[in-house]
Amino acid sequence: ARPAGSFSASDVYVDGKGIGDIGNIVLRDRRILSQDGLVVVVLTVDFKTRQLAAGPDILSRGFIYMRESGSLINEAQGIIKQEVNQVLGSDGKVNEKRIKDAIIDVVQPFLFEKTERRPMIVPVIMPL
Repeated sequence: ARPAGSFSASDVYVDGKGIGDIGNIVLRDRRILSQDGLVVVVLTVDFKTRQLAAGPDILSRGFIYMRESGSLINEAQGIIKQEVNQVLGSDGKVNEKRIKDAIIDVVQPFLFEKTERRPMIVPVIMPL
C-alpha cells in the first residue's frame, strides 16, 4: 500500500432514511429544542372585528412543568393578550405574520428574564 493522493471530505449526517439532507437550520432547531424546549402559543383571532376570540393558551414541552408554573403561565398569557390586542387595535394591515412576530418579540425576552432559558416559541393563530 502507498499514498495515492488526497481528496476532500466533510461530515455527512444520516437522519432516518435521508443521508446528507439535513441543513444547518434543522440542526440549530434540534439543538434549541434539546437544550431549552418548546413553547406553543395558541389563540383564535377574528380578523373582521380585529378582536381576540379565544386564548391565548400556552403549551410547553421540555421547558417547564406546567402544573408547577401556573403564575409564570398566567403572567405570560397576560402579556401576550395585551400585545395581541395592541396589534389588533393598531392602524394598518393586521395579518397572522404580524401577530406571530409580535408574540415572539414579547414572549422571548419575558421567558428569558424569568428562567434564563430561550425555548423555541411557536405561535399558532387560528382565524375565525
